[in-house]
Amino acid sequence: MFKSLSIAIIALFALTISSFAGPEGTYRVTGTNPGGQGEYTGTVSVRQTGQTYSVIWNVGGVKYTGTGLGAENRQGYSTMGPASANDSSIAISYISGGSFGLAYYVEQDDGTWRGIWTYGGSDKIGTEIWTRR
Repeated sequence: MFKSLSIAIIALFALTISSFAGPEGTYRVTGTNPGGQGEYTGTVSVRQTGQTYSVIWNVGGVKYTGTGLGAENRQGYSTMGPASANDSSIAISYISGGSFGLAYYVEQDDGTWRGIWTYGGSDKIGTEIWTRR
């Protein structure tokens, strides 16, 4: 009985820690292009680099490189500051070749990150879901 309880407590502790890990990690990406112009899959890697995040997508063999700013939720308000494991949202500017854009993601209760994005000059948005690998 004690052994089962100990295992349950350790598992709960591990789940709690992982749910507060911030955006850092490697994810499977599923998304839709702006204006409903098709779906895609790929990967994204998010790493803290000082006070910001380095974000690198690989979608269809194309590499997109971004810089992110995080924010954490404190008592119902977003508090912006240096990158932190407490961040629950991230805004990213990205570039690929001569194209640039902006993306914004929010951590969900199930541990996924859901977001919207657009590219420079567009008047439409795409959607994206990140699932930890």
